[in-house]
Amino acid sequence: MLNWSEFLGRRSVAPPPTHMLEPLRETPILIAGAGGSIGSALALRLAELAPPALVLLEASESNLFALQRQCGDAGRRARAEYVLGSVSDREMLEEIFSRYGPRLVFHAAAFKHVPLLEEQPFAAIENNVFGTVSLVSAASDARVVLLSTDKAAAPASMMGATKRAAEHLVLAAGGVALRLGNVLASRDSVAEVFAEQIACGGPLTVTDAAARRYFLTVEEAVNLLLAAAVEREAPALLAPALSPPHRVADLARFMAQALAPGRTIPIQITGLRAGDKQAEQFWSEAETAGPAAGKDLLRIESPILANGHLHGALAELRAALDTRDLPAAIAHLRKLVPDYTPSAVLSALAGEGISRVTA
Repeated sequence: MLNWSEFLGRRSVAPPPTHMLEPLRETPILIAGAGGSIGSALALRLAELAPPALVLLEASESNLFALQRQCGDAGRRARAEYVLGSVSDREMLEEIFSRYGPRLVFHAAAFKHVPLLEEQPFAAIENNVFGTVSLVSAASDARVVLLSTDKAAAPASMMGATKRAAEHLVLAAGGVALRLGNVLASRDSVAEVFAEQIACGGPLTVTDAAARRYFLTVEEAVNLLLAAAVEREAPALLAPALSPPHRVADLARFMAQALAPGRTIPIQITGLRAGDKQAEQFWSEAETAGPAAGKDLLRIESPILANGHLHGALAELRAALDTRDLPAAIAHLRKLVPDYTPSAVLSALAGEGISRVTA
């Protein structure tokens, strides 16, 4: 078991005080993307509060099955409802809200792998943008808490741009968006990749020797989401109040020393991938940050899109998606996210008129 606090070298993000979470005991709750690393940890934590309804929505059958077993094995008090489906399924969402009446929605259902989504832009837009459109529309009487990312600040990737668009949608509906950094030991995270590479004897692949990221644990991510859920003022764009980011190479060295003591595991610099930045930030030059109600949170003041502009750009983006017109889709996405800089890989795909069809 790795001691992440030793690597992070800072005070851990504490859970909100118990009295602040008391209202959640009386609130029907939906988690979209409940089978992911953060979604499942959040589900287990919320089950301890035993809300009147806890609906766990997940698009992956295997992830939902694993979560069902986790909740059963843990003997959680809450009776959870498990739903296999996508946030893009409007009829299913309407059924969930009609049947269970969730008043708090955690939106953790998103595609997240930066290099992959540079090659699959239509899938990224469909899931991350229009899945959010469907969820926000269904949740008209609920508070939506979006699990966002630091990659949404002045995005350089399709993943970051679509998450920034999702932020606009949630904020326009009066919800809360929380930008998180890299979550250690979450599924498919760089820490999981490093652990696999160490087990095989290396090398540890690092994109850039100077690459820096904000790191936090799954438990901290859940604590921050709970704090965001009870944030007094909404709409709100939030970020963790963390110490400066760590070098990814330092994480590689820490894990090698902890998991393979006495062995030398080489590090191989592979170069930044499409959509990668050397360093991530929680807010862009066009944004400012100040204290939020939660002691471990910052409130980000960010440019707001007028509703007319937002809905017009969405309609244009939907039309481009339906006709699989990639140059138009990028152009209309940039209307939603003006500080988005498409990668060379994505620009080349658009220039070649390539339509990626996923199986």
